[in-house]
This record gives sequence, structure tokens and C-alpha cells, in this order.
Amino acid sequence: MLPILNAAQMRAADAYTIAHGPISSLDLMERAATRCTVHMLRHVARWPKDPLFRTPFLVVVGMGNNGGDGLVMARLLHQRGQPVRVVRVRHREHASPDHATNLKRCSEVGVPVQDVGEVGGFPAIGSQEVIVDAVFGTGLSKALNGIAVEAVRWINNSGRPVFAIDLPSGLFADGNATGTAASMVRATITLTFGTPKPALLLPDQAAYVGHWEVVPIGLHTGFIAGLAVRQNIVERQDVVALLPPRPWTGHKGLFGHALLVAGGSGHMGAAVLATRAALRSGCGLVTTRVPGRGEQVLQTAVPEAMCDIDPGMDHITGLPQLDRYQAIGVGPGLGSHADTALVIKQLIQQTQVPVVFDADALNLLSANPTWLSFLPAGSVLTPHPKEFDRLVGSPSSSSAERSQRAIELARRTQCVVVLKGAPTAVYSPDGSIHFNSTGNPGMAKGGSGDVLTGLLTGLLAQGMSSWSAAVVGVHLHGLAGDIAAAKHGMDAMTSGDLADHLANAWQDLRA
Repeated sequence: MLPILNAAQMRAADAYTIAHGPISSLDLMERAATRCTVHMLRHVARWPKDPLFRTPFLVVVGMGNNGGDGLVMARLLHQRGQPVRVVRVRHREHASPDHATNLKRCSEVGVPVQDVGEVGGFPAIGSQEVIVDAVFGTGLSKALNGIAVEAVRWINNSGRPVFAIDLPSGLFADGNATGTAASMVRATITLTFGTPKPALLLPDQAAYVGHWEVVPIGLHTGFIAGLAVRQNIVERQDVVALLPPRPWTGHKGLFGHALLVAGGSGHMGAAVLATRAALRSGCGLVTTRVPGRGEQVLQTAVPEAMCDIDPGMDHITGLPQLDRYQAIGVGPGLGSHADTALVIKQLIQQTQVPVVFDADALNLLSANPTWLSFLPAGSVLTPHPKEFDRLVGSPSSSSAERSQRAIELARRTQCVVVLKGAPTAVYSPDGSIHFNSTGNPGMAKGGSGDVLTGLLTGLLAQGMSSWSAAVVGVHLHGLAGDIAAAKHGMDAMTSGDLADHLANAWQDLRA
């Protein structure tokens, strides 16, 4: 797992590293800025225009330690022969001690530094300059104002590529917004020190963060391991460690029986996609209950699955016997008929196995919020943001608020909440959040969620815990999307391609 540290934890990790490295704060700044410069130059070297040896850099610094990082980078760029100049935003009178030391070092090697302390004093930005935003980092504690806001607007209006150092200026590390869009730098690439910060994982911050990557700076790993970190990014090796075993003596009964309750008039494709994914999940048996008119569709499209036929011709009106299934997935293409709402209620009352609630099943839960208190233990809710807001009763003002409400929903229902998005996050009843690291914008197509529902149901049927099934399923789903994008392109790939490429995703992880 890659831990995500909040602002307070990051300050503590810096302080511990300095005290026990042992390393001075000035030397830690030098190390961090050196590595950041290397990362930045690698990016610029790959750009088709502005060849590296001619690229001029404009480093915009504040008066604190983030500005000190920028000053070190300016000196290093100068020493490597890159054209570089510094604009120092005088948002306060006095600089931090490490900033002052590096300002002196810049002057000694001949880096031009211009101080700007009043609105309207910013110079013109060259048409070829690459901007380095080192005005504010994780230490920001209040919304920007005055000359700082002017600096942000000046950077954003330049139209030039922007590298944000640690965080784009104007963002809070912990993800709560600091002001209007005009007071936050829109970075092209964010190079963050040591570990990811919560703000980098929130969808409504993406326009400011751009592409982000972690620059290792040698923080004390033992100290970070001992922190009470509640948010992590799931990495490949974490998923591999959770994969269910497949013994050579296994048979179909050993790998579980999954039931899907899906499909309705005009939406049988959702049932087909969920069923195809369940068949690719590794479970031994898959049964899908569909309305009467859906039988021929399902048995033609996915003959490997068993079809349980509901008496209703166009919508689901009842349930089969549930005692032979190890997990149930409900919702894809289901519709919101009153009969179907009663089916959801009966399912909650009767089943003793975990249930994956998706799509119309979530909408029916939203319309009947008291049912949330009686969901089967270990169930999984898989809303996209709008479905989630309906589920909790009102819109969320930001991604940060939605994330906090997802924590509360998981605790209240004792279910795992899979909040779909970029990135998808798995919320556990214990308050932890695990962000997925696979997937791409090509997956933003109708039916992708149906594939995830079938996959999660099949994993649960094999006996996996709801958290493990969610983490593995979301990763596999995104990995299948990445494989599909590589083969078909993000524009042309379909949700059916996700189901098809689950086989390749499994092979990749099992290898």
C-alpha cells in the first residue's frame, strides 16, 4: 500500500526524518529539490517542442519553505545551463530561514531574482517559458488573498505548462477547497514530495492537479509505517496477495455459486454484461434471474450461465430460492417498478449472504432509506457520485465532503462502499479508504458499472471478504480497462471489452 499522508502527518514525517536521519532541514530541502528537478527535466525532455537545451524556466516562489524548494531548483537549473529566472511573490514580509539561505545561494551563482510585492507588478511571461509553481505547498492553512491571488491569476493566464512543486498553490493538502477557481493554480504536472496527499485523489481537484507523481525524498519509512494512516493507494502487489487460491483438486462447487438479479425491458444488455463479468470472476457457477422476455437474450448471449426466469415478462417480480447461493448481485438494468422495489425489500429480509447493490437497486434504496439499516452483513454498495448523493439524501458540496459522507455510510451500514470515479475508492466500515490505481477515461461508458457488479459478485461467491473482493475487483476492472484501451483505444473501447479483457487482467496478476 502507498500511504496517503495529511498535512499534519507530512510535517511530522519531515520533522522525524530531520531529527533521526540525521539530516538538517536545509539538506533535506536540497535533496528534495534536486530529485524534483531531475523528474521535471525528464518530463520536459520528452516534449515534442521546446528542446531541453533551449527551454527557459520561470520559477515562481513564495516566502516559505516551498519557495525555498523553488530557489534550490532555480539554482540547479542554472548550474545545468538552463535559462532560468525567479519571481518572488512577497505575500509576507519575512522569509523562512531555509528560504533566506537559498535566496543567498541563488544570488551568489547569478540567478536573476525579481521581487513582486504589489498588484500589477508581475512581469510578462515568455512564450517559451516553463513555469515552476513553488509559491505554497502543504503548509497552506487559509485561503489566498491579495498579491498571492494575483500571482495565481498571472500563472493561470499565461497559457504555459506549469510544474507544481508538492501541491498547486491554493490547494489544501487535506482536500478541502481554499477559495474560488481563480485562487488555485492549474498545474500541468504536480510533483509531490514523499507521499501522495489527500487533495491529489479528489476528482474535483483534478483540474488543478493535472498529472501527478510522487518524488521520493528519503523520508523515514519506519516512522511513516507507524502512523495511523487511514488512506492508501492500492498497488499491484497488494492485489496479488489477496487473490483467491485455485487448488488443483478444486471443482465448480468449491468456487462458489453467484446469483445475479438483473435486467428489464429495454435493459437486458446490463444483465448480459454483469453475467459475462461474473463468468470471468473465477466463481464456479453463475445464475442470472431475468424477466420472462429476457430468457432468450441471456441464454443466447451467455450460454455458460444458468438462467432463472421470473414470472414477470418485463420486470423482476420475485426471487428464487436463495439458500444455494454464496453471493448475490442486484441492480443492473432492473428498473424501478413497484414490484421490483418489493423484491429488493424481500432480498434484504431473506438473504444471509453478502449482496452487491448497484444501479437501480441503489436508486430503490435511496427511495426507501430505512432499508439501509437492515442490509445483509458484508454487503457492497457501488454508487457513482450522483447515485451516492441520492443514497445519503442530498448533494455533496465537494469531493472531500462526499468522501467523508462515504466513510459515515460505510460505518452506519457496516457495508463496504465502492465510490466509483477517477479514481474509484473503497470505503470500509473501519473508516479506512483504499484508492484504486488502475483504469482510464475510456471506461466512462454505459455498462462499465454492470461489469463491475458481476465481477464483485463472483469474487464474493468464492468466499472472499467484502473488502478483499472490492479491492481486487476494482483493480481487475480497471486493469481490464487499461488492457482494452491499449488494444482498442479509449475512444472506441466498449463495456463489453472490459468483460472480455478480464481474462487478460487475471493472467497479468496471476503471472
